[in-house]
Amino acid sequence: MTNEGAGRRRGHTGPGADAARGAGAPGPESPEGRGPSRTEALLREHAPQVLGALVRRYGHFDQAEDAVQEALLAASGQWPEQGAPDNPRGWLIKVASRRLVDQLRAEQARRRREESAAALSVRDHDTDPAPGESRAPSEDDTLTLLFLCCDPSLTPAAQVALTLRAVGGLTTAEIARAHLVPEATMAQRISRAKQKLKGARFRQPGPDDRDARLDAVLKVLYLIYNEGHTATSGTDLHRAELAREAIRLTRAVRTLLPQEGAVAGLLALMLLTEARSPARCGADGALVPLDEQDRTRWDAAAVEEGLGLVREALARSPVGPYQLQAAIAAVHDEAKRSEDTDWPQILGLYDVLVRQMPDPMARLGRAVAVAMVHGPEAGLTEVDALGGELGGHHRLYAVRAHLLERAGRDAEAGAAYRSAAEKTLSAPEADYLRSRALRLGG
Repeated sequence: MTNEGAGRRRGHTGPGADAARGAGAPGPESPEGRGPSRTEALLREHAPQVLGALVRRYGHFDQAEDAVQEALLAASGQWPEQGAPDNPRGWLIKVASRRLVDQLRAEQARRRREESAAALSVRDHDTDPAPGESRAPSEDDTLTLLFLCCDPSLTPAAQVALTLRAVGGLTTAEIARAHLVPEATMAQRISRAKQKLKGARFRQPGPDDRDARLDAVLKVLYLIYNEGHTATSGTDLHRAELAREAIRLTRAVRTLLPQEGAVAGLLALMLLTEARSPARCGADGALVPLDEQDRTRWDAAAVEEGLGLVREALARSPVGPYQLQAAIAAVHDEAKRSEDTDWPQILGLYDVLVRQMPDPMARLGRAVAVAMVHGPEAGLTEVDALGGELGGHHRLYAVRAHLLERAGRDAEAGAAYRSAAEKTLSAPEADYLRSRALRLGG
């Protein structure tokens, strides 16, 4: 997640990667307009709320999700030419409701239950409010939907996949890439998860049920932010709307569970990471590595809030991976200059993190910290030990290239940068990695 992170796999990252790859989220959208269009932003904002409204009213999660997708497709075709309606959410709910009612009526007709279908007629006063009137629900449908997608009857992998689709708005292909599995496999996983939720009640979970789902909820929010912070593919490095939504939802969970240290830690990690966004690319749009960023451009208010949350999170037991990663991010954000970074402290935090979470990406991040404390050759030894687990991942090659460059082994570093560029699906990352190779004469 973080720009210290070595990458993402199994939903985890580790500090150190931006030092290795210069990757991270750019600041505001460029003049070229590579950010999302207004229509895309509206659809992203309203999709989970529309799905939540349909599931609450009709149930049938799987069919409701299909109906919402049809409404989104209709909107993406009409709104760019005709303009968005005065009440986009009401429009989407009305269109999706009609699609869903048609589906349910057809299904009930086949079962000779037309009389039940009459009860499913759309209430226009609920779904099509007057222009300018939002008719926002009293509770946050998106948060309710988030906990629904993390139903304990689903496997952890299915919980994450379904929530990224229904709440995060990611495509099946994007979710598959984030999990390093084929798209067809992910499509089947999502379909099975939707089938399992048939008949599930759309309501905020009680305290016991809520606690049982919290780990999955936090992991999902973590992954949504990861995808927003550094997109797994495409021409845009930063999907700001996803990052903002992940932070908003995490704040909502914190309001619901203010005493949970893990929630405070995750929110701190997001804020401390997002605070650096304005400095992550230069005037020409090129990526700027962490050690070269103008830290005066970081969002001081977000840093201050994040540091306060870290102190709060670390004061509560048990201290888990989110708190530890937030603490690592805090050490970076507290340094006024790159050379002031307390790398021994980061390495100590990493040692605790990898004992709790022996994830290869966390260990890859630790390798960067080892290099900063004990020298690049020591870090390379750590990186080489991960070849069997991360041999095909571009993050491994990017970190290895960075450490080879620090060791003065320019030819090898250039080759590693080129390999990393070939393996990433992100165009901005590939551009950056190729530029590093060229700088070394590769």
